[in-house]
Formats: sequence, C-alpha cells, structure tokens
Amino acid sequence: MAYVPGVALLAALAVGCSAGSDGSATDADSKPGGSTVTTAPPGKYRTLPAPCRAVPGSTLKDLLPGVAELPRQQQEKALRGSPTITYDTDRKVGCSWKADAPDSTRNLSIDFERVVSYDPLVSDDDRARSLYVKKENAAELPGSSAPGTAPEKGAPTSAGGGEKGQEKETGKAGDGTGSADPSPSASESSDTSAGTPGTPGGGEDLRPRVVDGLGDAAFLDDLLTRAGSTAQHRTVSVVFRTSNVIVTVRYGEQPALVTKVPDSKELQDKAQALARKLAEVISE
Repeated sequence: MAYVPGVALLAALAVGCSAGSDGSATDADSKPGGSTVTTAPPGKYRTLPAPCRAVPGSTLKDLLPGVAELPRQQQEKALRGSPTITYDTDRKVGCSWKADAPDSTRNLSIDFERVVSYDPLVSDDDRARSLYVKKENAAELPGSSAPGTAPEKGAPTSAGGGEKGQEKETGKAGDGTGSADPSPSASESSDTSAGTPGTPGGGEDLRPRVVDGLGDAAFLDDLLTRAGSTAQHRTVSVVFRTSNVIVTVRYGEQPALVTKVPDSKELQDKAQALARKLAEVISE
C-alpha cells in the first residue's frame, strides 16, 4: 500500500514528459526556416532613357524630310521634339515630332514603358510579357490563330485572354465614317515598289506581322486611313518588349495630294530600323 502513491507519481511524470516532448517538437516546426516563399526576381531595367534624346539628329532628319528645309532655329526646335505628358517619368515616357514638307507631312512618336509587378510571386518580366501579348492581340495580326504567343518563348498560352482590345484608329471599312486598311491594297501597287502582298511575284509581304530578331518579342502593324475627301494617312507601328520594358514606335505620313498613297515599304523599313536603334539605346 505504501508504494502505490509512488507508482502513480511516476506515471504522472512520464505523461508530463511525453506531453512536453510533443510541444517542443511542435515549436521547432513553427520556427522560421521550416518553409520559405521565393520572391520573383525584379526586372532588368530600373530606369528609362530620355525619349527626346533617344533618336539621333541625323536619323530624325531622314525620318522627317521637311525639317531640313526649315531655318536653323526652327529646325533645332523641331528636332527637340515634344515630350509626352506623364505623371511618372520613372515608369513611362515618350516624345513626338512632326514636320511638313511640300509633298507630305511626316509624324513620329516613341514611347517607353517600364513594367513593374507589385505581386511578389509574379516577376516584372512576366508582367511585361502579359501586357505585350495583350497589345499584340489588339493588333489582330492576320494569319495568326493564336496572336501574341508565337514570339514569346515560355510565354503563357493566353495571357491576354483572347481579348482584341481597342478599335483601330479612325473606323472600319464600310462604316461610312472612314476606312481602315491594315495592309497595302492592289491600288497601291503603282505607288510602291513592293507590289501587292499575296500576288505571285509581287514582292515581300507587307501585311501586319510578327517581327523576328527585335527584343524578346515584336510585331508590326500597318494602318491606312482616310476620312471623307482628305488625303490618305498611313501609320506604321512597331511594338517590342525587352525584359520589363515595352517600346512603341509610330511613324506616319500624309501626302499633300489626295490621290497619292503613302509608301508602305518605306515607312515599315524606317520604323523597324528606328526600333532596332532604340533597342540598343535601352541596353546601353
């Protein structure tokens, strides 16, 4: 009888020690270091170039022929360009130029957008890729069953959700308010040296398309518009992404003669050449 309390005490101590061991193990598992969340890496670019100084003067004179005919002071002012109004120059900047010549008016604009993802699980590059794909989808490039996915290595299958986005400038063909022709028409073959796209032996295809070898992904859009009896205006846009920066080049011409159609090949070649120069400027 004298030993019963002792046995009960030992049993109670054993239970207490067992409970303490479980508690200590649980505490150890809850300490930091048991599992970590990997934060997505930041984008390659932390700043943007000065847009109005990104295009060399010699290049501007080539793109804007009317500038060379201006008096010196006016020429210098025209070459300086007009900066785009923006409230966050660390994220988005741009510049535009315009010049009138006896035979036509040329206009040029460039935009730089540095994309930042505020989601720690989504990198700046992935966010920029998603935005770029939406832009390409909105361009509705012909002959592309899955727009926006071809040039993007490792890109999400449908980052843009198949959205077509905004309307193209001044209207649709046949709507009575204007016309929009995304590719050179047969009537242009006499005004351009490229021939008509799709015609056997007619030359290279000048339709809107994906552009190879420019940044991580790029596309070109070509829009011919006309409203009422005014002259036709062609705008060529080149959009490309390099890491977390998206660049847009818009180069347009409106001839003085209503009957003249702007040369698609010339505008496309010059817009692409400028886009490649800007890609080098960003990488410097």
